[in-house]
Amino acid sequence: MRKSISTRSFFITTVFVILFIYACTKGGGGNNPPPNPCSGVTVSVSGTTTNPSAPGAANGSISVTASGGSGFTFSINGGAFQASGNFPNLGAGSYTITAKNGNGCTGSGSFTLTDPNPCAGVTITVTGTTVNPTMGSSNGSITASASGGAGGFTFSLNGGTFQASGAFNNLAAGSYTVTAKDANGCIGSNTFNLVAINPCAGVTITVTGTTVNPTAPGATNGSITASASGGAGGFTFNLNGGTFQASGTFSNLGAGNYTVTARDANGCTGTNSFTLTAPNPCAGITITVSNAVTNNTPCQAANGIITVTPGGGTGPYTFSLNGGGFQVSNTFSNLAPSTYSVAAKDANGCTGTNNATINNLPEGPLFAAVRTVLQNNCVSCHNNTISEGGMNWTVDCNIVQFKDRIKARAVDGNPSPMPPSGLMPASERQKITDWINAGGRFTD
Repeated sequence: MRKSISTRSFFITTVFVILFIYACTKGGGGNNPPPNPCSGVTVSVSGTTTNPSAPGAANGSISVTASGGSGFTFSINGGAFQASGNFPNLGAGSYTITAKNGNGCTGSGSFTLTDPNPCAGVTITVTGTTVNPTMGSSNGSITASASGGAGGFTFSLNGGTFQASGAFNNLAAGSYTVTAKDANGCIGSNTFNLVAINPCAGVTITVTGTTVNPTAPGATNGSITASASGGAGGFTFNLNGGTFQASGTFSNLGAGNYTVTARDANGCTGTNSFTLTAPNPCAGITITVSNAVTNNTPCQAANGIITVTPGGGTGPYTFSLNGGGFQVSNTFSNLAPSTYSVAAKDANGCTGTNNATINNLPEGPLFAAVRTVLQNNCVSCHNNTISEGGMNWTVDCNIVQFKDRIKARAVDGNPSPMPPSGLMPASERQKITDWINAGGRFTD
């Protein structure tokens, strides 16, 4: 019976508590909310930090305290709350620590832990040796080493990939930067300049050779055999700037000037000039030139003639007058009185020269008699000063040119006799007639 009463009392008490709690949550009959325990409360978090002792280490810590309440617990980066404000074993990074007081009011603070700089005060020194490339090649090298720092160096050339070795090969002339990095990532660099080496500086390539001249004019059976000394050996040769070849022999050459260039294994060159000459087909040959001259007849168009007879060479011959073009004919016509140079050239191009002089033929006796008749009877009115009718009989060629007029006036009296005093004696007129009948030339 006692047990039943106790049970009933517990039940009544429990219901009463529930109803009391319900009434409290609903405002207790007055519908007013309970007071906010965090109203007007500011929770502040402050603390001290200890950075990690080395990059990557997790031995940093944050120790915080809080104000604005009591009974604080603490959480880092949203983790579980703990009674202590000390957070050890932290690496570098950003952290947020939240403090919560006994009433559940919270506040937070931000803290940053940083790794120490392993390169502070560290100097990495890069040194090295260089091998310069030969000109036009990429056979230079840089061998670098480093000191300072933590050791365990790797090396980079011109910002390239780091490698364990400090040796860089197959380099051309130029400027290069080698960077060394130690185990802590601390770096140092140095610049090295590679200069192309001229392998031909101070080197003299000497070219010598023997020649074989062509056997005849125009033949191409000459040759040059060249050799070279000096330099690195391994010579190749070219002729007149042509393609290089292993042999120094050049065949099938005609007469002319040739340049042979020798080049050694390093590209150093030397040259020499060679001359091939064809045999002279005129050596010991004398071309003779004989000239037959027909003199000029005055008072006519130039009519002198030179006829050439050559000898001493190989026919056929061609002929030239006063350095003009050669012609097949050995006769030069229509020549005025003068001295001419005549050349004969044989089939091999051998030449000989000789001079020929064309003179005027002398006057004929009939012309001389007529001139005397005119001087005695007509020149007083027909001379350089007085030239009646435009005639001047002191000029020989005027007499030849106007012979028909002389006959008409002095022999025939047509249209009037000359001289004006009357016809000359018959014997004088006959001299004119005889000359004209003979041809009326200067040479008649």
